[in-house]
Amino acid sequence: MDERLTKQLNFSLEIDKEKNVLRRTHLSGGGRRENDAEHAWHMAIMAYLLREYSNEPVDISRVMIMCLIHDIVEIDAGDTYCYDPEGVKTQKERENRAKERIFSLLPADQKDALTALFDEFEEALTPEARFAHAMDNLQPLILNNSNRGADWLEHGITADKVYGRQSTTALGSKRLFAAADEIIKENILRGSLPEKKRE
Repeated sequence: MDERLTKQLNFSLEIDKEKNVLRRTHLSGGGRRENDAEHAWHMAIMAYLLREYSNEPVDISRVMIMCLIHDIVEIDAGDTYCYDPEGVKTQKERENRAKERIFSLLPADQKDALTALFDEFEEALTPEARFAHAMDNLQPLILNNSNRGADWLEHGITADKVYGRQSTTALGSKRLFAAADEIIKENILRGSLPEKKRE
């Protein structure tokens, strides 16, 4: 095989490791913990289905690729729980090192293209990146809701923390933020998402 195809196949095999990175969120209905690859696939499909709710017109293929690649860096960096303030402090540094190693497996043009999309997602300045972030927020929310808030209860997460996370959903889709708000309120009422930590 030529060098380009060899690199592409090596990268394709390397990203299979994303299936081994477990997240805190469980699959719908109380199943096992989901992995990063499942999360990314689910986000990409949701983006395609829900694109009509984006605040601005988006190139949905770019949104879907962002969804699919945004957690590849966690092969090296590990999953950083969004409600873990200590983990978040070192997240960018760990993910930047991982981005360089993993995307460098590709031919230079594809490395540059995927790195640019990854960085665009992280910066969240374009309509596509903002809508991809909305998917990143909404996907675990609907799983947590399907589990009656079990993951939130297990980790002692309160409504203000979930609202803080979902605030960026509105930047990509006000309609989907409204749906998230309904879900959060339902969970507060059922007692699976306390409004404040008990002292």
